[in-house]
Amino acid sequence: MSEQKISEASGLVAAARVHRDPLALVVRFQSLIGLVVVAIGGVIFSPRRHGEILFLNPDNIANIVRAVSETGIIAIGMTFVIITAGIDLSVGAVLGLSSVVTASMMISGGFGLIPTILAVLVMGIAFGVIQGTISSRFRLEPFIVTLAGLQAARGLALVVSGNQYINISYGDGPGLAPPVFAVLGERLFNNTVPVATIVFIVFAAIATIVLNTTRFGRYVFAVGGNERAARISGVPVSMVKISVYAITGFAAALAGIVHAGQFNFGSANDGMGYELTAIAAVVIGGTSLFGGAGSMVGTVAGTIMLGALANILQLNNITPAMQLLATAAIIVLAAVLQSLVRRREGLGR
Repeated sequence: MSEQKISEASGLVAAARVHRDPLALVVRFQSLIGLVVVAIGGVIFSPRRHGEILFLNPDNIANIVRAVSETGIIAIGMTFVIITAGIDLSVGAVLGLSSVVTASMMISGGFGLIPTILAVLVMGIAFGVIQGTISSRFRLEPFIVTLAGLQAARGLALVVSGNQYINISYGDGPGLAPPVFAVLGERLFNNTVPVATIVFIVFAAIATIVLNTTRFGRYVFAVGGNERAARISGVPVSMVKISVYAITGFAAALAGIVHAGQFNFGSANDGMGYELTAIAAVVIGGTSLFGGAGSMVGTVAGTIMLGALANILQLNNITPAMQLLATAAIIVLAAVLQSLVRRREGLGR
C-alpha cells in the first residue's frame, strides 16, 4: 500500500472513531470549544466602563494576542515534539539565551540586524539538534535530556550577560541597535495589530502547512503513533526526532528575538515558566501527550484561550495564584479527557 493510501486510510479510521464516540469529538475540538466558552465568560463577567465591555475593547484584544505571541510561537514548535510523544523543557531557557545573545550581538558586538537574527536562529536550531541527537542516539528520556538543556541554556545566558540586563538602545552609532529592530514592539494597521502577533500567525500558518501537507508531517504522526511500526515501514525515526527538536529550538530562538524586540532588553532570566505555558497550550489544544495526534489550529486556539482566561481574571482583579489554579484545572481536565478517549479506543491500560 502506498504512503498516500496509508495516510488516507488512517484519516478515515480516525474520522470513524470520532463519529462513533461523542467524547472523542469533544476532545478533538476542545480548544475551540474552550475558547468560545472563555469568550462568552469574558463578555458576561467583564467589568464595564461607560457602558463599554472592557474585555471586547480593541486595545484589550490586542493586548491579549500580544501577550500570548511568544508562548504561542514556542507552543507551535512544541506541538511537533509532543506529537512524537516527546517533550522539551528547555524552550523557556533558550528564549532567555536568545534574547541575551540578540541584545549582546547588536549592542556589544556591533552586528547588523540580519546577521544577528540568522546567528540566533542557527543557535536555537543547533541547541535542538544536540538535544534530539543525544535523546535519540543514547535512547534517553527527552524529559531528562531537555531538563539538562534547560540548565545549560540558563548557564550560557548568565555567562553571556554577566547576570545583567542588556538594554537595547537604537541608533546608527557604536553600541546602538538598528532602529528597524524596534518594529517588533510596534503595532500595525492603525496601531491595532502587534507585530509580534503577526510573527506568531505567520509561523503558525507555515507550521500548519508542514504538519498537514508534507511527507515530514506524516512521518511526525507516524513516529508518535507507533514508533516501532514507523521504523519497520521505513520512516527515518531518528532523523524525525532530531528534526522536531530542531524546530522547537528554532521556535524558542524566534520567540527570544521577538521578546528582545518587544521589551528592548535581554535577560538570562527571561522565559522562566514559558515551557509550562507552552505545554499547557498544546495539551489544551488537543495534542495527545501519548503522541500520534494533534493540530496546529488547536494549539493556536489553546494559546489564545489561556491568554483570554488570564486577561478576564486580571480585569476582575483575581490574584495570580487563582489564575495559576484555574489554568491547572483546565490542563488536568484536558488530560483526563484524552485518557478517557484512549481507554474507550482500547489504547489505555
